[in-house]
Amino acid sequence: MAAAAPPVAEQATVSRAAEWPELSAVEGLSSNLRILSTGQIDLAGKLVSCGQAHLFSHWPEPGSNDDDKRRFFAQLARLDTSYPGGLPRYIANARQLLAESRDGVNPFEGFTPAVPSGERIKFGDPSFDELEARGVEEARNSAFVLVAGGLGERLGYSGIKVALPAESTTGRCFLQLYIDSILALQHASNQLKPDEPPRHIPLVIMTSDDTHARTEALLREHGHFGMRADQITLLKQEKVACVSDNDAHLALDPKDPYLVQTKPHGHGDVHMLLHHSGLLPMWRAAGVEWVLFFQDTNGLLFKVVPCSLGVSALRALDVNSLAVPRKAKEAIGGIARLTHTDGRSMVVNVEYNQLDPLLRACGHDDGDANDPHTAFSPFPGNINQLVLRLGPYIEELAKTHGVIGEFVNPKYADSTRTCFKASTRLECMMQDFPKAISPSRSVGFTEADVWLAYSPVKNNLRDAVAKVAAGTPPHSATSAELHLYRANCLILRHLGVHVAGPKAAVIAGQEVEIWPRVVWSPLWAPTLSALRSRFPHPESVRISEDSTLVVEVEGGSGVGWREGEEAEREAEERRTEGEAEGEEERGEREGEGQKGVGQVEVNGLQLEGALWVRAGRGARVVLDGLHVANRGWPIVEVDSEDAGIPEWVRIRGFEIERRECRRMEESQGEHVVRE
Repeated sequence: MAAAAPPVAEQATVSRAAEWPELSAVEGLSSNLRILSTGQIDLAGKLVSCGQAHLFSHWPEPGSNDDDKRRFFAQLARLDTSYPGGLPRYIANARQLLAESRDGVNPFEGFTPAVPSGERIKFGDPSFDELEARGVEEARNSAFVLVAGGLGERLGYSGIKVALPAESTTGRCFLQLYIDSILALQHASNQLKPDEPPRHIPLVIMTSDDTHARTEALLREHGHFGMRADQITLLKQEKVACVSDNDAHLALDPKDPYLVQTKPHGHGDVHMLLHHSGLLPMWRAAGVEWVLFFQDTNGLLFKVVPCSLGVSALRALDVNSLAVPRKAKEAIGGIARLTHTDGRSMVVNVEYNQLDPLLRACGHDDGDANDPHTAFSPFPGNINQLVLRLGPYIEELAKTHGVIGEFVNPKYADSTRTCFKASTRLECMMQDFPKAISPSRSVGFTEADVWLAYSPVKNNLRDAVAKVAAGTPPHSATSAELHLYRANCLILRHLGVHVAGPKAAVIAGQEVEIWPRVVWSPLWAPTLSALRSRFPHPESVRISEDSTLVVEVEGGSGVGWREGEEAEREAEERRTEGEAEGEEERGEREGEGQKGVGQVEVNGLQLEGALWVRAGRGARVVLDGLHVANRGWPIVEVDSEDAGIPEWVRIRGFEIERRECRRMEESQGEHVVRE
């Protein structure tokens, strides 16, 4: 009797394995080929051809750990499909970059750096108002992209960074602050075109495996902070494989031999994700002209967004990098014009650890040094916000498929530069986009004062103290919050309001200035000119040094400012209403909500304590000679090591002690308060 023919699937496997004869000699893999699919065999063949046979050397015979082997290939397939050119291209790129790193190749060989030309905006100048006004016009023609793939573990905060409160007074988290700011610009911009249909500004959030589900949950829990759900798109970036040596052998996870060790590829992936998402041509068809990229924990950012949009429009820039004055050797990149000996020239970000040796190699003996006249580096400090013109952006991505030039930063075990202390991976950065574009593109920068534009949360308390000791900014949760209050107070002083303070203090080892806690919702005053109109008689407003003033208006975002159970209840009500009315009716309702924005006017106020004013959509509140005196909401230091204190408080080293506050909340009608 003839033997039964093998199953069709097994025949296909045997046939495919024959196309990769080298696999039969791979220890651990050859005997397991029959349990693999044809696609898995092809992937194994590509990897072995790239010198990755070690991945399978520990595999036991078929029948043992077969599910783990299939799980391993499922991960390899994800890594292969998520990288342009697949794992073979990734391995080849890694070998080239690792060889250059080992040999000390200078990536800027032949280039000479110079300070580029750009727009330096000065707060309070007439041009500032003009740029803001133009930026507000352009806002309805814009899309925003938030790069938010990180957790706050390095800060001592276990949540996603965008959920971290930007300030303690209202508890408004960074994501809410950003959405409120976008909605405020959307409302102001649409008001300028009353005869045209209102536009809804798109927001893309780039997430990661670590942050995607939690970002979705945060948005869902808070009703998307008042933004229409269809305005927001989440794009998740994949991680990339780690390599263990200069030959780019893929590194197995030390805790799981059926898993390749992976790490984030960097925020440069946002360009590739956008290119493949299909969003960009849709935006262009909808009239979007600008795409603004920003990062996750800079609460001051939107104070200069209108101006940066205005500069892009008025100067016809294809690429506009937002910058601040930087101290020499400060850990932010410098924007420089690089000119090659062959005539090429580009305006790009040069990382801080590359700028100093580049300058020295070009004859600047002091390297990255401060200008003695300004006490700052002559090279503007890049803060990773880009404004790109959509048309040229699409054209450039079509050439590169969104791939951004990579780099590698291995930590070598010794001077031979052959062994690593730990595995490494290739990385790419969002701000390196200008390096690959056509030299005919118009590239510039917009520089704003640090106090107005930049105070991110990057460091934990201990590292922040070390940064200050080294002469660089702390960039901690402490400094970021206090700098937000400082900026608001300085803006009010510019208008003519009498704002006392600051008072000096030491919090968690950091010498700080404590200003009055002044906070307003972006919808109340998205620009300086709008804020000016809210204080028609600024000379009649006095705020003592330990006071708190919160002004909230409802319109573009009716949920976000609330806290706790009340916020959750309103979010659920909004979801229920949206489901009942349908998406179209919901959009109309939210659009109408933005037309009726609450109003608060401060004609006269003497504040010695805490005051919280809120005007609903149909309300107008006028403070006209009001005197408030109470025990207020002072800042008090906390023990940053006390595990009984919430993480988001501990990482600041202080909390707001809510002793006494006068609250004024009106939902409709006009209310003039003179007492």
